[in-house]
Amino acid sequence: MTVIKYMKADWVAQADIQEQQDGKFRGVVMLSRERGAGSDDTQHTVDAPSDSPEQALEQAKALAHRLLAGIDA
Repeated sequence: MTVIKYMKADWVAQADIQEQQDGKFRGVVMLSRERGAGSDDTQHTVDAPSDSPEQALEQAKALAHRLLAGIDA
C-alpha cells in the first residue's frame, strides 16, 4: 500500500497502515518537518483497530488531517 502524504507549511503527515498479529489493521501517521528527520518527528496511531486495510487507511487519513489542522502555520 502506498503511503499518503499531506502537507501544511513545513509539516508532513504520512498516513499508512500496519497489520497486527491478530490479522487486524491499524492506521498510523508519521508527523514530521519537511526538512528532514529530527526531534520533531512523532508517530501517531488510530485508537481502534480495523478489520480491513482500506478502513484502517481511511482512519489514518482522517487522523492526519486532524493533526495538521492543529498546527499553527
